[in-house]
Amino acid sequence: MNAPSEGPLDSAAHRAQALALPWLVADVGGTNARFGWVEDTSLKVTRVQTVPVADHLGPAEAAAAYLKGLPATHGAPLARPRRSAWALATALDGDWVELTNGHWRFSRSALKQSLGLEDLRLLNDFEALALSLPHLEPSQLRTHGALPRAQGMLAVIGPGTGLGVAGVVQTAQGWQALPGEGGHATLPATDDHEAQVLAEVRRHFEHVSAERLLSGIGLPVLHRAVCAVAGEACPDLSAPQIVDAGTQGTDPMCQRTLDLFCALLGSFAGNVALTLGARGGVYIGGGIVPRLGERFFQSSFREKFEAKGRFRGYLADIPTALITDTLAALTGAAASLDPGAG
Repeated sequence: MNAPSEGPLDSAAHRAQALALPWLVADVGGTNARFGWVEDTSLKVTRVQTVPVADHLGPAEAAAAYLKGLPATHGAPLARPRRSAWALATALDGDWVELTNGHWRFSRSALKQSLGLEDLRLLNDFEALALSLPHLEPSQLRTHGALPRAQGMLAVIGPGTGLGVAGVVQTAQGWQALPGEGGHATLPATDDHEAQVLAEVRRHFEHVSAERLLSGIGLPVLHRAVCAVAGEACPDLSAPQIVDAGTQGTDPMCQRTLDLFCALLGSFAGNVALTLGARGGVYIGGGIVPRLGERFFQSSFREKFEAKGRFRGYLADIPTALITDTLAALTGAAASLDPGAG
């Protein structure tokens, strides 16, 4: 007699068992850490909370605080997570991890043991964001025209506290992320004014990387250089103050700074598209550009993106989109734990 076929409920239970749910996912930047929870086979990230990195000695303490708060916030106690994936704003190599722009220093194996996990995966934050790209919906994006195509190669660039760069490529085994440290590549000038600004920055820094100017830590540097080249006095402003004054039109030097920021970002994004062959689309993530609002879409970003001489036509066919969903990296972290993702 043939064995009874597996029904839908049995199949769902089998998948849940194979996935070893529930999962804890995290997206850790230099300023904030976002935690989320995956508890069923839909693999949707729920129960998201944000905590300041500075409030906790390390990731184990931050995760423990998040987990401790879940029962009180959401009712019945939850099972402890069996697997976890963390998107981290740093390069990863070996057991020891140090955040590039934060104070956390920790051991991968010690974190796994502390949280009692069966499986712990650590990803560069833009590796995780890249893994989310094929799954983003139009409602999570704002484009310069055509929507990106979830096929071939995609790239993501994100000015936040630092500058992240990554790609994701479609393979026979699903989508595979290509992490890197492209934000530390040398930033080029494309016209005389940009050359003057970069020359001013080089007076203070041996190497002018893209992150040196196109990031939260870089905006004040860019602002000072713009003021110096223009021969204007330069108040000591933070990145949020520069963004606010520039978008509200209350400070001409801040407006010029944001316009140059968008132009340099467009040129850099075009370089990334060419380097990776990201013909499916280039996405802009991070926390800065969404705050620029219409100024970004009215800027020379797209013009500079395409301005590559003989390859203008090649780049004109590549869509660019702003990621408006701030939780996309958590989706990518969850995708890294799913053997069926992609």
